[in-house]
Amino acid sequence: MADTYFAYALFRIELPAHRKHHEKRGETSYKAMTLVAIGINHKTASVALREKVAFGPDILDEALKSLASASKTNEAVIVSTCNRTELYTNNVDAEQAIHWLSEFHNLDEAELRSCIYLHQGEKAVQHLLRVSAGLDSLVLGEPQILGQIKKSYSDAKAVGTVSHTIDRLFQHTFKVAKQIRTDTDIGASAVSVAFAAVNLARHIFEDLGSAKVLLIGAGETIELVARHLGEQGATDLIVANRTLSRAEGMADEFGAKAITLAQIPDHLPTADIVISSTAAPLPILGKGMVATALKKRRQQAMLLVDIAVPRDIEAEVGELENAYLYTVDDLQGIVQKNMANRLEAAEQAEAIASAQAHDFVEWLRGLDSVDTIRQFRSQSEAVKKEALVAALNKLQQGSDAEAVLTELANKLTNKLIHAPTQSLSKAARAGDLESLEILRRALGINDN
Repeated sequence: MADTYFAYALFRIELPAHRKHHEKRGETSYKAMTLVAIGINHKTASVALREKVAFGPDILDEALKSLASASKTNEAVIVSTCNRTELYTNNVDAEQAIHWLSEFHNLDEAELRSCIYLHQGEKAVQHLLRVSAGLDSLVLGEPQILGQIKKSYSDAKAVGTVSHTIDRLFQHTFKVAKQIRTDTDIGASAVSVAFAAVNLARHIFEDLGSAKVLLIGAGETIELVARHLGEQGATDLIVANRTLSRAEGMADEFGAKAITLAQIPDHLPTADIVISSTAAPLPILGKGMVATALKKRRQQAMLLVDIAVPRDIEAEVGELENAYLYTVDDLQGIVQKNMANRLEAAEQAEAIASAQAHDFVEWLRGLDSVDTIRQFRSQSEAVKKEALVAALNKLQQGSDAEAVLTELANKLTNKLIHAPTQSLSKAARAGDLESLEILRRALGINDN
């Protein structure tokens, strides 16, 4: 063992002077061999660039194997969604990983670098924890990203690019994400108009599975509403749209029935919940149509949620008894209040992510100390065995026992203190007080 590595051998401490010496020679230090996370997301890159950097199912296996081959531990996980692409590796040079990403997608490296974020060590762990908890998402606290990360981990495991450290990292991530969801209100409040509409319906109708829902429109907002309704147990859906084929396309995805706008009067009386979002210039539901429907329902209550601008439902509908009308302005108020609640919860979640990232890195360092202590003990045992064998041979040859024991003690002491003595002398001569103090602590030297 090199003299200047005595303290390192005990506690994986690399002396500052020695580290500088290695950096001058261009060698990779221990601290460079760590967890790495690089990526781009909706905050750093345009949709056009995110599309170019994405990893589809057809190239993912090849990409994982190629990226993992650059790691000394053959570990890699790729997270690729519409809003982000991120690489997680272990024991790989960060610059090499960035170059790999640009080369794999045949992109201009300078353009890519301008949009990339890089995290290493504890910061990489903290970033993954933040992403999994929805703290780095377009919609704060959204839960879908955790499922996407779990799938990315499963895909990498199936390919064989998940080993001990990355495996523990992602298992830890899933545990912490669950803890954040349980211990904070990060995902408790609706922060999109579509989710707020469904949340409102869920509070009025305790069991959405028994409610009949009429969705008017077939655009992105209504599609999101339908998705949220399905997550909340709603199964009886009707989709009404000006173009029947568009309504049928969405209805097929959600197991719903498709109708035209002209057929709404026939189906409105059966609807417990009506949610509308079209681009129509004039209202689709008037006071008279809703009044007729309520009469056929024998005044059974109806919830109507209008999230269109301009309005799809006449404001006068709200004057009808048993018609409960909410507009996009009502929902925006709910969203703003809930966003404030999520921001407060996000502070708690950030604290959990930071503490848990630190704990994980401490665990990694613990593994290093176990390996180092094992090596140090093995080396010390070898020194002891060599000295003991020599002493026993001398005793068998009839040498004086007291002289043999004295020689054994002297040789053991000299061999065990040789390396640290050299390191202490070198640090003292160089005036390197920091290294000298590290060695003193490692050797248990005190002024008393």
